[in-house]
Amino acid sequence: MMDRLHSAMNAHDLDAFVACFAPEYQSDQPAHPNRTFRGNDKVRENWTSVFAGVPDFRAELLVSATTDDGTEIGEWRWRGTYADGSPFGMQGVIVTGIEHNRIVWGRLYMEEIERGGGDIDEMVQETYRPPTSE
Repeated sequence: MMDRLHSAMNAHDLDAFVACFAPEYQSDQPAHPNRTFRGNDKVRENWTSVFAGVPDFRAELLVSATTDDGTEIGEWRWRGTYADGSPFGMQGVIVTGIEHNRIVWGRLYMEEIERGGGDIDEMVQETYRPPTSE
């Protein structure tokens, strides 16, 4: 399935891409719970915007694996240029459940690639700083 997604993404073939998803597909982004949705019609809507907003969108499937129960996992890097000329980049992992050769559920852990930002020491200090007493 990851190879089918990869081919459809890089061809910007919306119909082939949406055909990978069951009609009642359930999408979750655990780090962003308000982004949950249901249905491959929403997949079509979302990816219509992706292909329009990033006309040179390219996906790289870094690694993929299938578990004994049919769960497929892929690590992705997505790149391109927004229509306004600014760089686009996301990277992460997608975990999918497959039934009847379609994705029935997905958990996406895709994040924008940070431009600039602090190093690991700064992140640890900001994220795990002890509470201050007042």
